[in-house]
Amino acid sequence: MAPLTPRLVVPIDVKKKPWEQKVHLHNRWHPDIPPVADVTEGELFRVEMVDWTGGRVRDDDSADDIKFLDLTITHYLSGPFRIVDAEGVPASPGDLLAVEICNLGPLPGDEWGYTGIFERENGGGFLTDHFPSARKAIWYFEGIYAYSPQIPGVRFPGLTHPGIVGTAPSVELLNIWNERERKLIETSHESLKLCEVLHQRPLANLPTSENCLLGKIQEGTAEWQKIANEAARTIPGRENGGNCDIKNLSRGSIVYLPVFVDGANLSTGDMHFSQGDGEVSFCGAIEMSGFLELKCEIIRGGMKEYLTPVGPTALHVNPIFEIGPVEPRFSEWLVFEGISVDESGKQHFLDASVAYKRAVLNAIEYLSRFGY
Repeated sequence: MAPLTPRLVVPIDVKKKPWEQKVHLHNRWHPDIPPVADVTEGELFRVEMVDWTGGRVRDDDSADDIKFLDLTITHYLSGPFRIVDAEGVPASPGDLLAVEICNLGPLPGDEWGYTGIFERENGGGFLTDHFPSARKAIWYFEGIYAYSPQIPGVRFPGLTHPGIVGTAPSVELLNIWNERERKLIETSHESLKLCEVLHQRPLANLPTSENCLLGKIQEGTAEWQKIANEAARTIPGRENGGNCDIKNLSRGSIVYLPVFVDGANLSTGDMHFSQGDGEVSFCGAIEMSGFLELKCEIIRGGMKEYLTPVGPTALHVNPIFEIGPVEPRFSEWLVFEGISVDESGKQHFLDASVAYKRAVLNAIEYLSRFGY
């Protein structure tokens, strides 16, 4: 018998704002954000997503929408989904949730995306000391290929993937996140050697109720206010997965996510048509709206069996990413080396970030001189 058509659990209307969607979206991590649907393990289901800004970046030549973007909106996610087994028993804390990406792509009728460089004083980025001004490139999709009016002569095959896949944190884990990130904020950036060569501020983003979207929970209620003041931002990747931005996480990939709350409360978003090894301009992927077709399996007791804590508690674990077999085939490429010496000539001790920065700058210099 042929497999059934995937069940659509989150439809998206790109003409509507994130808070106007038929199924509620959210842009924070918190254990009390209620699930929007139950999904049975083994069931093939389809999730549609807005782009990470919820449509605030426009298909035009102006970079003002990037320059003045309010970053408290990030990221708009579809979910959470409560994952249950065939008997209706939900995934439990300590389980492992295997999430298989069966299919994905841009939303039909919305086949375009964008890449941006954030303003130095509004987000910054890996190379913001070299490229401080906001810029934007629009990309149009033709099947697996993308081309940009701002970068004439380039057409390349992308490797589409979700930037964010994650489960909800428990109260204990959420408190760990907020405490350690608050301590980082309180640390003077002058005391951090990395800040000498990488100007990226702020060092962390603490909970804020500004532009907070919490799914079914009505804004302005006492419950909303409490959760908004506690809920973690979606910008960094953490123990729950989250903003992993792995370029090869495409068709056939499986993510093994730790479960911290009943039902796992799986969420996803931040679709990318393609991306390099990291987002060096902060908005460095080709951002787009899109869809995922997923299938889940609950591995009972899987956290203890397969994940090794690296930290003071059993919650200090990280997901495992099994990359699928799909990838564009390139027979020729250039490799640019970076060493642990910054632009002033100062030697750093085995500093991978400084070396990576130098490698990227070397690649940019080559492209600037010789083209692409």
